[in-house]
Amino acid sequence: MGKVRTAAVIGGGIAGPVTALALRRAGIEAAVHEAYPAAVDDTGALLSLAPNGIDALRTVGADKAVEAVGQPVPGVVMADGDGRRLAEFHGFPGLPVTRAMARADLFRALAGHARAAGVRIEHGRRLVSAEQDEHGVTATFADGTTVTADILVGADGIRSSVRTLIDPHAPGPEYGGVLSFGGCASGSGVEAEPGSMYFAFGRAFIGYWGLPDGRIAWFAGLPSARPSTSAEVRGVPAARWLERLAELYAGHTPGRDLVAHTAPGDLIAVGPMERMPSVPHWHRGRMVLVGDAAHAPSSSSGQGASLAAESAVELARCLRDLPTPEAAFTAYEGLRRARVEMIGSDAAAKNKAKAGQAGAAPALPAPEQMFAPVHRHHIDWDEPVKG
Repeated sequence: MGKVRTAAVIGGGIAGPVTALALRRAGIEAAVHEAYPAAVDDTGALLSLAPNGIDALRTVGADKAVEAVGQPVPGVVMADGDGRRLAEFHGFPGLPVTRAMARADLFRALAGHARAAGVRIEHGRRLVSAEQDEHGVTATFADGTTVTADILVGADGIRSSVRTLIDPHAPGPEYGGVLSFGGCASGSGVEAEPGSMYFAFGRAFIGYWGLPDGRIAWFAGLPSARPSTSAEVRGVPAARWLERLAELYAGHTPGRDLVAHTAPGDLIAVGPMERMPSVPHWHRGRMVLVGDAAHAPSSSSGQGASLAAESAVELARCLRDLPTPEAAFTAYEGLRRARVEMIGSDAAAKNKAKAGQAGAAPALPAPEQMFAPVHRHHIDWDEPVKG
């Protein structure tokens, strides 16, 4: 295997365009192949990009495009179910601020920036197989088309096809015991200081922040022993879910009022909260995983998108500096595995609180201690990677 010059990136969500941008900066021609026939056009779930994620996007020039579609929420307020503040945090000086946005807006911003930078994004390309030899890897898609490149990057999410091509025995996503919902409440009376995101614990958990139009955006989990699929969750009338949520948040000061003032049309039924357990094999031969395909930490972490951006940049650095795909992939995994698994384990603990398994508000370290190891992470693009 020689130096990598071309890459086929499978998946056009978050990790795919960022990986292609990072690879191009490393001198590798990369194209993105997305299974869906057209770009995402619905609002979908809400998510946040943390300072470390925006810092990684800055490396590939995508930070401004994302900041334009996201609402700044640099502050965090921890509270209990009665509304009492437990701790506050207002961000680290000198770091980018956290941005909250609709997932679909992030998709569009990243895809638009990637196209403007010259990245080709092909839709309707659902991967069905891949064959590799000493010269390259050929991907075959459901429409009968093929593409050959020096490497194939699986950026195809938590239900990755590339992951099973690398290892047919690879684990799949784990259910966290919670069905995820979001919504926008109008006239709830719940106060939210501009620029702060609130995390209210207790018998149940709810997070929320104020929108510029005066509404309150919120996200919550409904404990459920049965791991319903996203399609099953969305097939239940929104009014019924609101009834279930109202029962859960009875007596929970902000939760009760936010749910009660959310119209059925303003409820977002996301689906099961899932995470990836430790994936034994991130790469094989000329194929490698990035983003949720390798390390989805569940939405409780607030880090899924940010970690995907970090991994895209680190993968590109390794391919830039090391002589073969095998050497680069090994170094990349070495740089990333401990960090993403630490964050994933922390998110699994948070899922217990959201599932009502942790009792009252958890004991919390000082916010600076909680966020520093995650938010202060910086990748030096110019630092050479040693194999």
